[in-house]
Amino acid sequence: AKSMLQDNLGHIHSLKSYQPHDGLILDAISRRNLEIDSSMSGNDKHSLVAILDQTSTAMGARLLRRWLKQPIRQHEILNLRFDAIEQLQHQQLTDELKSHLKNVGDMERILSRVALLSARPRDLLQLSRALNTLPSLHSALEQADSALISQLLSQASQFPELADTLERAIIDNPPVLIRDGGVIANGFDAELDELRQLKEQAGDFLIKMEQEQRELTGIDKLKIGYNRVHGYFIEVSKLHADKVPETYQRRQTLKGQERYITPELKTFEEKILSAGDKALAREKQIYQQLLEQLNESLRPLQQSAEALAQIDVLNNLARQIERLNLVRPQLIAEQEINIEQGRHLTVEALSTTPFIPNDVNFNAQRRLQIITGPNMGGKSTYMRQTALIVLLAHIGCFVPASSATIGPIDRIFTRIGASDDLTTGRSTFMVEMTETANILHHATEQSLILMDEVGRGTSTFDGLALAWSIAETMAEKIKGMCLFATHYFELTSLAEQFANTINLHLTAIEHHDKIVFLHQVQDGPASQSYGLQVAALAGVPNTVIARAKEHLHQLEQQVVAGVQQTQASQPQQQFDLFSAPAPHLEQLEKALIGINPDDLTPREALQQLYSLKELLK
Repeated sequence: AKSMLQDNLGHIHSLKSYQPHDGLILDAISRRNLEIDSSMSGNDKHSLVAILDQTSTAMGARLLRRWLKQPIRQHEILNLRFDAIEQLQHQQLTDELKSHLKNVGDMERILSRVALLSARPRDLLQLSRALNTLPSLHSALEQADSALISQLLSQASQFPELADTLERAIIDNPPVLIRDGGVIANGFDAELDELRQLKEQAGDFLIKMEQEQRELTGIDKLKIGYNRVHGYFIEVSKLHADKVPETYQRRQTLKGQERYITPELKTFEEKILSAGDKALAREKQIYQQLLEQLNESLRPLQQSAEALAQIDVLNNLARQIERLNLVRPQLIAEQEINIEQGRHLTVEALSTTPFIPNDVNFNAQRRLQIITGPNMGGKSTYMRQTALIVLLAHIGCFVPASSATIGPIDRIFTRIGASDDLTTGRSTFMVEMTETANILHHATEQSLILMDEVGRGTSTFDGLALAWSIAETMAEKIKGMCLFATHYFELTSLAEQFANTINLHLTAIEHHDKIVFLHQVQDGPASQSYGLQVAALAGVPNTVIARAKEHLHQLEQQVVAGVQQTQASQPQQQFDLFSAPAPHLEQLEKALIGINPDDLTPREALQQLYSLKELLK
């Protein structure tokens, strides 16, 4: 059962506890929305990992994904990684290290199989190459002035004796399994060499014996053969059966031939077959001893593999600095985020047009940022790139920006996109509210929160009321760093209500019913949503667009006139969110501006009140 279940845990030496407060937490929804290791389109080549991962080993690739899944908050560890990456690039070591690391292979997985005594011959060959690469890696990395690299070098011990043993023991191109032998090289074991020599000498012995038997019997076509069923035999044509000596013992009769065995050939057969069995048994014994010898050094070997995986990831991140135009972020204690000319790595890599970078600024006066602007204007990209820059900084990676200063972050939340979950009976709006509820319950002042189009899945007034209340909660109670994208233009008034709230908008230009997106983020609210123009770009028929314009004009006229549909038989009309206030409100405002209360007598004040009331009529 132990052999079948592989329940030997000798390769596990310790357990490490994970404390949530040590890491930057991203839930599964946020990971999906940010497309970190898989794309929402189903093409994983469009994920962040696909853009970032050019590691040289499988264990390095796994570690990079682990870092992205479990980003850390300890600034001292992150700064050590930044220093190491900076040194690797500054010393121009990245290309040399990559060539060395390619020879390492998946040392972690191989050592797991060694611990379970299930490693195959080609595993040991790869492990031999890895151990022989360690001296070159040490020599190259000694040039880097980095505390982390020095620590990793001391962890990646060198094993000259093991490397020499494996190099001498395993042939250059071993078979897949040890089952049939042919794995251990000649010259490694004297006993094995002697047994193999007997097998090699067998050919010469049989040729000599065949010639002697031909001369003895006078049968020119006599030959000696072998098969696995009957062993060695002397084959003679039936035409020459009368010439066969009495010492020949019949072994097998065929259609045209007779096969015989002699005492001498029988003795040779037993000796040769015994030597083959003994050679295979000896080879398997040697192989088992190699695995046991490796297990004696298993822990330091595993530590070396862990160090090499980290070196691979750090070297990969250093190689991305120039390729992806990245800069070192600054981690500070103040509760701020300041990113200049930030970019979205995945969008930039896959786009055929130049990416438009934008700034991000969070501080005490800019906690809730209401983002308005046209569909396709870049709101979601702007929000996601902010989260990805923060995430990259918290794995120790340089970031896509001209500069980045980032304070303490405990979690990243995202509420982006519209999707239902039919298998559990949840509508699109239910999914949206479930994700929103999770944010409202768990977000803190140190959280980075992305909320895109909250309240869009229900009626206009319900959605607006919910979005307004959620935004108020963000500004007044949670006070996290929140990017709140919306088409509810009424929410822009929150900037006047709360000192920590501002308005942002994405710019666009309209020309002859066409729209050009500038993708630039600027302070202040947007002027309109350009919904009909975007619908036209999507291919909606012109007749539908023209009819929509007529309906839009009617709705705007109703709002301007202050008319609201109240009949139960007809649906509630949706207000345009960007129309001007009604004329009577403008007159009321002008009248109020012209009144100075300090100059009015009580009678004059009462008269003015009657006048204002008449304006409302």
